[in-house]
Amino acid sequence: MSRFVQLHLLTSYPPSNLNRDDLGRPKTAVVGGANRLRISSQSLKRAWRTSELFDAAMGDHKGTRTKRIGQEVFSRLRDKGVAEKDANTWAIEIAGCFGKVKKDDLDIEQLAHIAPVERSAVNALADRLAEEMRPPNPEELELLHHDTKAVDIALFGRMLASKPTYNIEAAAQVAHAITVHAATVDDDYFTAVDDLNTHDEDTGAAHIGETGFSAGVFYLYVCINRGLLLENLQGDSDLANKTLASLLEAAAKVSPTGKQNSFASRAYASYILAELGMQQPRSLAAAFLKPVQGQD
Repeated sequence: MSRFVQLHLLTSYPPSNLNRDDLGRPKTAVVGGANRLRISSQSLKRAWRTSELFDAAMGDHKGTRTKRIGQEVFSRLRDKGVAEKDANTWAIEIAGCFGKVKKDDLDIEQLAHIAPVERSAVNALADRLAEEMRPPNPEELELLHHDTKAVDIALFGRMLASKPTYNIEAAAQVAHAITVHAATVDDDYFTAVDDLNTHDEDTGAAHIGETGFSAGVFYLYVCINRGLLLENLQGDSDLANKTLASLLEAAAKVSPTGKQNSFASRAYASYILAELGMQQPRSLAAAFLKPVQGQD
């Protein structure tokens, strides 16, 4: 079996603002002395794993990344007739399996990626406690699993600061996508007019604003360790192959959702190179260290 799958994609996006910085403008990076547009790996991975395409293929094996598991348990207990004080206490105990809990709002302090098998165990425990009207015992609070068989956790990993024993190393490494050419960020100045304004007295706009945008051809590199993916999926080769196929299709077809209503910048990859082998992986970003010139 080839250990590594390496994907190299070129995708051309029209004017867009797919991934914003703290000022609301497209993210950038200086590469080879030239300013490039950038889409963060975090943005790409979230777009892929939450897409309808990925969900349709892997829905039964997808986890949920959330801080709100305590709120979910509390609501479930209350719906089944548990008193508010008891529901709050029991929800804190159950949520505490996944991280430290903010007791004022039942949220855990850090996002936790919860596998379907773990979420099912949480729901089953909440139902049992409500039926028997009692608090959980310590043995019942062992809700985390090593054998999650959650494909998004297997691909992108899991880090639980307070439960490091259940951390899972990511089988997929995703680079920040960058444009192969130099790029500048422009500003779109826009106005909105009040539909009920007859312009008899006021001919001005009801709202004025601006948003950053840019366009470019992005190079994206993804490396998947097939051996680690198979290990993370407990040796299920059929599920591992299905996961690889779904990831490739998502990477080729799914765009980040930033400002899509304003720019409708969805795009498919124009070019994909896939490599299989045992050799040490490497990105081909150096091919674009010197910005590409020309129109072709």
